[in-house]
Amino acid sequence: MKLQFLAGAVAMLGLTGLAHADGFVNGNFESGTTAGWTTGGGYRGNVDNTVMTPSQFLPGGSLNSDNGTRGTVIDSSYVDPNLGALLGSTVNSGKYAYRAEDTINGGNATVISQKVNNYTDANIYFAWKAVLENGGHPEYQSALMKLTLTDDTTGQLLISRSYNAGFDGSGVDSRFASEGSLFYTPNWQVEKLAIDQSLSGHSFTLSLLASDCEPTGHTGYAYLDGFGSVAPPVPEPSTYGMMLAGLGLLGYMARRKKSA
Repeated sequence: MKLQFLAGAVAMLGLTGLAHADGFVNGNFESGTTAGWTTGGGYRGNVDNTVMTPSQFLPGGSLNSDNGTRGTVIDSSYVDPNLGALLGSTVNSGKYAYRAEDTINGGNATVISQKVNNYTDANIYFAWKAVLENGGHPEYQSALMKLTLTDDTTGQLLISRSYNAGFDGSGVDSRFASEGSLFYTPNWQVEKLAIDQSLSGHSFTLSLLASDCEPTGHTGYAYLDGFGSVAPPVPEPSTYGMMLAGLGLLGYMARRKKSA
């Protein structure tokens, strides 16, 4: 009888733990707002990329001077003003996404961040795109995107993506294409963190920083979508077009073979 009672108590404790596990709030921005997120921003002139962090621009940070007013939630009709169709879709999942920082120069930065506590789902996903203008500056002065997913329970940095528009192109990688002076990601970059037993129940923070260049004359901004436990959709619309073209070619070949 005692063993049954103990087993029941353990089971109840397990259910209680799961009941208190937090999920994501507005991870796809489907409320049309930044509800559930913390936003901030400020002037980044005279601050090198090597020492710039997202926390500096959030409320209470040393570089914070606004609540992220240059960032905005966008809908699926939004077209990137600098790249247009080259950038492709500006929303990856649902009807809305978020653009960190504005699309003009000015020497500013914007940050958006969300923390999830006692997380127990199997995965964390999110997707991003970036546009960084090459102004002929070295890496430490150039337009910057910095994205981090941190395990707050252990302090470990689990995912880190940092790209800049340094004049020699070494601040970006194969994810990026270029058009004129702009480095950009034509496809949504989907990130995944698998939550194994060593991470289950921990708290995590996702932060995205997008910044203009340090001398203030060149723009940098980034798009964010799909922060949650479900994988954002793939492939891109352009990929759908390629798939349809491929199916059409297969159909044509089949018809030719049948005619022969």
